[in-house]
Amino acid sequence: MAWNEPGGDNKDPWSGKGGDQGPPDLDEVVKKMQDKLGGLFGGKGGNGGNRSGGGSMGGPAGTKGIIGLVLLGLIVLLGFKSFYTVAPAERGVVLRFGAYHDVTQPGLNFLVPVVDDVIKVNVDRISTFPLKDTMLTRDENIVDIELTVQFRVQDPVEYLFQDREPDKTIRDATETALRETIGKSKLDFILTEGRGSIANDIKQRTQDLISFYKTGLVVTSVNTQPAKPPEPVKSAFDDAIKAREDKTRQENQAEAYANDVVPRARGAAARVVAAAKAYKQQVIAEAEGETSRFLAVLKEYEKAPEVTRQRLYLETIEQVMGSTNKVIMDVKAGNSLMYLPIDKLIEARPETSRSNTRAQTPSVSESVDTSRLDDSRSRRVR
Repeated sequence: MAWNEPGGDNKDPWSGKGGDQGPPDLDEVVKKMQDKLGGLFGGKGGNGGNRSGGGSMGGPAGTKGIIGLVLLGLIVLLGFKSFYTVAPAERGVVLRFGAYHDVTQPGLNFLVPVVDDVIKVNVDRISTFPLKDTMLTRDENIVDIELTVQFRVQDPVEYLFQDREPDKTIRDATETALRETIGKSKLDFILTEGRGSIANDIKQRTQDLISFYKTGLVVTSVNTQPAKPPEPVKSAFDDAIKAREDKTRQENQAEAYANDVVPRARGAAARVVAAAKAYKQQVIAEAEGETSRFLAVLKEYEKAPEVTRQRLYLETIEQVMGSTNKVIMDVKAGNSLMYLPIDKLIEARPETSRSNTRAQTPSVSESVDTSRLDDSRSRRVR
């Protein structure tokens, strides 16, 4: 049966009339806690007025207990404050009475409480900032440059105490290095093959400046974007770039043509030189041979001039007349026989007959002439 139903024996848990089932009185709970604390710090626990010195918390023993508890808490707190942990990517800069004292490495480290203070600096985190500006080149052209710089902390002491704003310093140093590098370079070099070289120069100059100002930072990389001309003159720059590309292409074609023609010309020249040398050797050899033969004939001529003169005459006549088809006859010697080149006539006859369009066969007169020639040949042979 429920407590609120008729005949439920009035067992309301909040009315206090349900026997021992109601919650304890709040005042009673507080009194019990005071008695326990008084017994802990040297007071006498109990009920009512059975407390010495007007209460357990107010006597000398209670005061000493409170002081001891406070001292114990301070000791525990100082113990916790005396140790600190430095992460692997950090370095701990210890300040003693506000002045720099030491740099601690990663791990568990000790410090003097209240006297020392620790500032942890991350030396592995890479920071990045962009930089974009319009620069004037060496040849008085304007170009837009955009780059990204990455850096990190190298010396935490210099980073904290040598420069008030190291991050701003590295930005200013980068802009200074950029203007100096672009101001010493020509536009063609910046737009074409000078991108990598310019990035290296900017990195080196920036590092020199931040090292001079002792910022404690180190530049890890400088990434430059392709340089672009300003928008108002972009079309003119595009035309110039196209002309430069055409020039490069034509130069490559000319170089390829030269590489094809020059070796062949050199080979032809070498052949001509070799032929000239061979001809020279041939002429020299022939001249030496003629000289040797002349000297040999001279020796024979000195021995027998008449015989040698007659032999030279006959050899010369034989050489000169051997290649001619003329016949010389000595009529005074009584030789009246006329020589006819019958063999030449026979050889020339087919050509004559082919050129004659009126008849393809020899006539009767030609046959008679041929028989006469044959008879004269037979008589001459006899």
